[in-house]
Parts: sequence; C-alpha cells; structure tokens
Amino acid sequence: MKKGIVILIMGLVLFVSCSKDDALNTSETINSVANKQTTGSSSNDLLSDKKFTSMVVEVVYVQGFEPSTTAINNFVSFLNARTYKPNGISIVKRAIPSTGKATFTDKEIVAIEDANRTKFNTSNQIAVWLFFTDGKSSSDTSTAVVLGTAYRNTSLVIYEQTVQGLSDSPFEPNRSLLETTVISHEFGHILGLTNLGAPLQSNHEDTSHPKHCNVESCLMYWSSETGNGIANMVSGGSAPQLDAQCLADLRANGGK
Repeated sequence: MKKGIVILIMGLVLFVSCSKDDALNTSETINSVANKQTTGSSSNDLLSDKKFTSMVVEVVYVQGFEPSTTAINNFVSFLNARTYKPNGISIVKRAIPSTGKATFTDKEIVAIEDANRTKFNTSNQIAVWLFFTDGKSSSDTSTAVVLGTAYRNTSLVIYEQTVQGLSDSPFEPNRSLLETTVISHEFGHILGLTNLGAPLQSNHEDTSHPKHCNVESCLMYWSSETGNGIANMVSGGSAPQLDAQCLADLRANGGK
C-alpha cells in the first residue's frame, strides 16, 4: 500500500464522501425512474422477496478494466447470503469504450449510466447497475483517493483504475480481494447500511463518519485514517464481513 495515501471508500447519497433510458426489448413496461432514487431507499426491495423475487446486476466496465472473475463471484455469494431472491440472481456483463477522460465528476458518472444502462426494474425483478471506470474520481486529493461510490438506490461505481493502482504489488492487497471489499462495501450502502434505509437496531453508526459502522472489523467501517487502513482490513487474506449489528439491521428490514 502506498505510504501516506488515505483511501476513501465512498458510499453516500448525493456523492457525499464516505460521497437512457434505452431499455432492452421486453414484454413489460420499463420504469427507469424507479432506479433513480436515493441511496438506501430500495433497501427492503433488494433484501426481501416481498416485491422482487429475482435480481439482475448489469456489470459494465471500460475496455481493459474488467473486474476479476473472483471478485464478481464473491459479490454474487455476498448477495445470496444477504438477500431473498428465490428466482435467482443473474449477472449481465459487457464492455463499453473509454471516454478518454482521466477523471470523473459525480455528474459525469451519472451521465455514463444514463447513456449506457439497459437493465431496469420490472414487475418482479430488481435491477442493479455496477460500473467499473478507467479514470479516477475528481474528488481525489494528494492524500485521499476514492475507490467507489454508491450514488443511487440501485447504482454504484468502482474506480477500477485506482483499485488496480493500489493492489497486486509488494505490500499491497491482492486485486480481487480489494475489488471484493470495495464492491461489497458499496453495495452495503445500497442495502441501507449504516442507518441509510435499513433502520438501526442498535446504536452502531460512527458519529465521526456518518452512515458507517463503528466496529473496526466490520465491512461497513470507515477505514481510511491512514494509508494502511484498507490494507489492515484485508490483511487476513479475505474480505471483511458484516458485523452482528449490521446483520441485525438487514434482517430486520427483510434480509437474511
């Protein structure tokens, strides 16, 4: 891990730091507005089978920045462990060309989704957009970088170029492990953690870093005070897990 870098795992609505409707042909009417709501507002819909009995995750990446197969498989396992979707969870993956930009503002990330997203909620299937970009966040500084952001109720971006630059070198995490951690953390926000749509069952929100768990070993912990923060979380060779309090929040809102 590069010394002195503070790694920010983003995950709040309106891109606060942690910050096309051209659909495929279908026999059902597509309501893209339902996929453009605030982060955490679809917590129960994602967790339970009350309304949606299946989930499709549209994994889109810039050519040359495809996430590892291991990370996507780990993500599907994470979803299966936490959500009730008896009719299954499917992954639809494809590449799109680079925009040629080196950095992206929040609005530009939204514009990329709006221009390229093809999967939206139907009557019994909820859709998620997961984008891996070739550029960095415009919010990066000399001492802090953004790895990912959950910015709508079913949308998240992973700054894959940044993830790759901070992994797979001596003293740095394995790339698939870092990808797994960032994807799962961001999706945790979409699931409503912490205090972001899944009501707290106990007082475990970090007051210094709102919408994050205050348990240091938890997946939803804000671990970026030092350059070794994220490295310490994955030092055991596996992605951090949700702690008992975060699990209780999800279960109380319809999850496993």
